[in-house]
Amino acid sequence: MTSAPASRPLWIGTFPADPQAPGQGEGVWRVDVGADGRFGEPRLVVELEAPTFLALHPSGRALYAVTEADPGSVTALEVEGAEGTTGLRRVRTVPSGGSSPCHVAVADDVLWLANYGDGNVTWLALDAETGGFGQASGTFRAEGSGPDPERQDGPHAHFAAFVPPSGRTGAGADVLVCDLGLDVVRRYPARPWPDGAGATPAEAAAQLPPGSGPRHLAVLPGGALVVAGELDGRLHVLAPEGTGDAGAGADAAAGWAVTASVPVCVTEPAEGSPVQPSHVQLTRHPAGDLVTVGVRGSDVLAVHRVHGGDGPAPTLEHLADVPLGQGAFPRHHAVLGPASPDQEEGPLLAVVARQGTGDLASVLLDPATGRGDVVAGLALATPPACVLEA
Repeated sequence: MTSAPASRPLWIGTFPADPQAPGQGEGVWRVDVGADGRFGEPRLVVELEAPTFLALHPSGRALYAVTEADPGSVTALEVEGAEGTTGLRRVRTVPSGGSSPCHVAVADDVLWLANYGDGNVTWLALDAETGGFGQASGTFRAEGSGPDPERQDGPHAHFAAFVPPSGRTGAGADVLVCDLGLDVVRRYPARPWPDGAGATPAEAAAQLPPGSGPRHLAVLPGGALVVAGELDGRLHVLAPEGTGDAGAGADAAAGWAVTASVPVCVTEPAEGSPVQPSHVQLTRHPAGDLVTVGVRGSDVLAVHRVHGGDGPAPTLEHLADVPLGQGAFPRHHAVLGPASPDQEEGPLLAVVARQGTGDLASVLLDPATGRGDVVAGLALATPPACVLEA
C-alpha cells in the first residue's frame, strides 16, 4: 500500500479491543492520507492504554493522549524525528483528576481535560515552549443529574474548548465544557491559577433542553455555538446573550441561549438504535461555512450549511447525509480542508474514525451541496477513536 501524492499525516488514537481490559496493544498510530483519499501504510508509533483522544500543542513539539480508564490519566509525548520517520517519546503521565477522560483542549500554556465518568474538569499548566507539564493544576467538580436515569445519573463532562474573551482579557480567556449529564455548558477562566483548584463556577454558561445530553460543540465566528445533543439527536444553536448590542457577540456575552434546534440528520437509524451525534466540526469555506457531524445509529456524516454565521443568531440548513456504511458508528472525524492542499477549489477531504467497523474512512465532500462518498477505508488492529491532523 502506498501513499498518494500530496499526502497529509494524521495521528490516530484508538480504543482497546476489550474496553474492560485496556493495555492489550492499542496505541497511537501514524497514517498518511492522499488527495484522492487513499491511505498509506499505517504505523503504530507508541503503545499506550486507551488513547481515545489526542491533542497537539501549538508548537507541534508535544502530543497529548488521554487514557480513558478509572482512574484516568493523560500522557505528554514528545514529537521526534523528521517527516516520514516521526516518532513519539513518552515524557510524563499524570492523573486526569477524574475517571474516563475523553477530551482535551490545549493552548500554549494550559491544558484542559474533560472526565466523562465523574464529570470532573481538570486544568494543567504547561511549558509554553516545550509543551511539558508544569507544576500548577486544579480540578473543578460538579453535582446534579438529568432526566435520563441511565445516561444522566450524574455529571458527565464530554468536551472542552477555548472560546474568545467574554468580559476578560487575553486570547482564549474562557473554556467551555459540555456536560452530557446535566444538560449544561459550563464556563471556566482558561487560566485559573493560582487559586482555581476545587472552585466551582456559580452559574452555567448555557442551559440546554432537558434530556438533550450536550456532547460536543463548535464555536461560530460571530460567537454563537452549535451544540450536538447526543441524547435527543438534535443540533442546538445558541446565541450569545450580551449587553443588547447585536454585534457584540461573545465578547460581551454573559452566557448563551438556545435560539434554534434542528434534527441532526434525516437518515433513519438501524432498527433498535438511537440517533446519537458524536463530534461536531466547523469548516470555513468560500462556498459557505459547513458544520459536519458524525451520527451513530444512522451511520452517516451529516452536513449542514451555516447561514449568518458571522452574526449573533445564525441558522442551520441540512444539506446532506453521507452514508458511512452499516455499523460504522462514527466516533470522531476531521475535515482536513480541500482534498488537495494546493487547491482551494474542488472537494473537501474528511477522515472518519468508524468505531463500529474498526477502521478509518476517507470521504470526499462537495462543499456546495454537502454530498459525498466514502472513497477508501483502512482497518487498524484496534478500533480508531480520534483523528488528528499532524
